[in-house]
Amino acid sequence: MTSRTRPKQTLVGIELVRQLAYEGDRIFTTDRARELAPRVGLKDSYLGEALFHLRQNGWIVPLRRGLYALSSSVPGISDTHEFEVAMALVQPAAISHWSAMSYHGLTEQTPRGVFVLTTTEHSVPRLQDDTSSNRDGHYPVGEVTYKFVQVRPERYFGTQQVWVGDSRVYMTDLERTLLDGISMPQYCGDFGEAIHAFEVAMDRVDIERIANYAERLGVTISKRLGWVLEHLGNQSPIIERLASIPIKGYRMLDPTGARKGPCNSRWMIQENLPGLVTT
Repeated sequence: MTSRTRPKQTLVGIELVRQLAYEGDRIFTTDRARELAPRVGLKDSYLGEALFHLRQNGWIVPLRRGLYALSSSVPGISDTHEFEVAMALVQPAAISHWSAMSYHGLTEQTPRGVFVLTTTEHSVPRLQDDTSSNRDGHYPVGEVTYKFVQVRPERYFGTQQVWVGDSRVYMTDLERTLLDGISMPQYCGDFGEAIHAFEVAMDRVDIERIANYAERLGVTISKRLGWVLEHLGNQSPIIERLASIPIKGYRMLDPTGARKGPCNSRWMIQENLPGLVTT
């Protein structure tokens, strides 16, 4: 493409952006842009060049290969919410862990990035380099870093649709969010923050639902849940149901902590939290 024709194609590219905005495609694929290109007189052979210049001029934001979001510089387009971007980056997807804790009002801390629950059956976007942060599922889009937490398909449950601004997204519900805190505290601040979340939510949590969820996630999570509920003074008879689940061997209360501290034989839990640990 010559320097004489490039401005013309850039202008046509801007018309494509306006067409995408008119159609409500705030997040779009290259294929969707190709579908709309003839309406604005953009030839397929120039589509790649047009998208490149739209990126360079800040009209569109690349999310992953072949996926873009309209920039807020487009008239009539507000910033695409980071949770909406998460829904487009991988499927299935649900906002989870520390981000869900913040949404449910369970923490006063600001999450570092956006945490997204998905399954091991689907690939998550990755950078081309092989840094340790990339291998750990961190993926930056602009100033936001997305952390993908992959679980087996049978452990992908406990989600709900919610409105965030003018975007409808999937979010782990209150009970699943609390359990993720004691299952993977490294993605929720720490284990102390997870217990604090239980304290905040105790008058809202559905004990029957959270116990059922815990049993689906396994015996270790069931025992941790029972310990936390009893530790916080909950009197539900469901606690005895959790206590009666058979288990072989002691499990650490905080999976990220050191293997030390008193052993609670009722829950078969090693209480390895600061303040509970005896040296």
